[in-house]
Amino acid sequence: MKNDKRPLIAFMVTLCIVLAVFGASMLKTNAYNSTKHQALFSGEGLFSAEDEKTVPLSVKAAARGSTWSKVFDFENVDLTEHNYQAYTYDFSLSNNTKDEVDFFSFRLTFPKEVFLASAWNGALEIHQHTAAGEIVATIPDLRDFNAQDYPLITATVDGETFVTMEPGDYFVYIPSSSMNALEVPIEPMEGTTPGLILYVAIEESIEDATLELEYTFHRLFTSEPLFWVAIVGLGIWLIALLIFIITTIKIKEYKDRHERDNKIINESIETFTGFIDAKDPYTNGHSKRVATYTRLIAKEMGYEGEELDRIYYIALLHDCGKIGVPDNILGKPGKLTDEEFQIIKSHTVRGGEILSSFKSLENVGEGARYHHERYDGRGYPEGLAGENIPLIARMICVADSFDAMNTNRVYRDKLTKEKIISEIERNKGTQFDPQIADVMLRLLRDDVIHVG
Repeated sequence: MKNDKRPLIAFMVTLCIVLAVFGASMLKTNAYNSTKHQALFSGEGLFSAEDEKTVPLSVKAAARGSTWSKVFDFENVDLTEHNYQAYTYDFSLSNNTKDEVDFFSFRLTFPKEVFLASAWNGALEIHQHTAAGEIVATIPDLRDFNAQDYPLITATVDGETFVTMEPGDYFVYIPSSSMNALEVPIEPMEGTTPGLILYVAIEESIEDATLELEYTFHRLFTSEPLFWVAIVGLGIWLIALLIFIITTIKIKEYKDRHERDNKIINESIETFTGFIDAKDPYTNGHSKRVATYTRLIAKEMGYEGEELDRIYYIALLHDCGKIGVPDNILGKPGKLTDEEFQIIKSHTVRGGEILSSFKSLENVGEGARYHHERYDGRGYPEGLAGENIPLIARMICVADSFDAMNTNRVYRDKLTKEKIISEIERNKGTQFDPQIADVMLRLLRDDVIHVG
């Protein structure tokens, strides 16, 4: 369809939808990355030997096999028997997703008294509760702890200083991001293992402690399902656009070739009909005018496109049989004899025969052979009547008669518009198909076809 903008609008709307999906994937990814996730682990859930793979980031605590003990004699009663045992605990964090863990921290709350001896990699934010209030201090590396640098409650045994953690006290583990002990980010399906050493009373453990985990992800856009929906959509859009462009170019090439072929056909037929019209100076240009009027009639009747072109060419060739009529008869100024009139009438049959080999234009011979048939059956060459006369021939009959009345002839001058309209009205149903005659009258009265 000429200048049809609907495909362009459809492509623009589709592209906007694809871009909107891209935008939605970015927003969704950013929202996911800024969300803080939390999880709680305690008891068997924390100290179980089996890692919980169903949660995004899991934590499992385990004590190493080798331990040692000390005498913690805070009352100075000369205790000799070891009453506190050291445990080395590993806290294994496992990233069970395809996303990168951007950051994590965990809070470990102790249900009983313990003494922190050492921790590695990350920092510890210590929270101690006292009668005077809460004490908070962050120790970057407990291995380098100096009690004089922090306002924390500590205990010293055998020259070794420990941080005292009463029931309800807790620390927050902050992972290291240094190159020497890189704990964050945690790559997809990878993990990290912070550790600490602490002392608890012999026959006690921290397996009833509570660990609260907080973490954020860094999800790549390529890991967001909507991103791939948008990629697939964009791919389909580009393929469709490419097909559309190629198809449009091919259609344009076809149309250009079709128009060029039509131009060649039209010029060839017009050249041929020009030879025919040149035989009679009084009807010069008659074939082209009749073809134009016939096309206007057909268009008014609802025909369009290539069918209109076909009708035009058939009408253009309607008088081709006159090529075989002698010039002295065709241009005779006086009345024709019966024999001469029969020769003139034979141009219809001769025209049909000439066009019988013209196979590329469907029913091309109908216009030449039957345009002098009358609706009442009194025409020639076969005396067909009514609907038995091919429709194209009935159209040409009206157009041909109008052109005859609208041009000067050797035997009379052209008629006025009123007289032409009167003649067409008078011959409706006799010479002319009444419906086609009404179409011609409407075109005349609306000045679509001009008289004069």
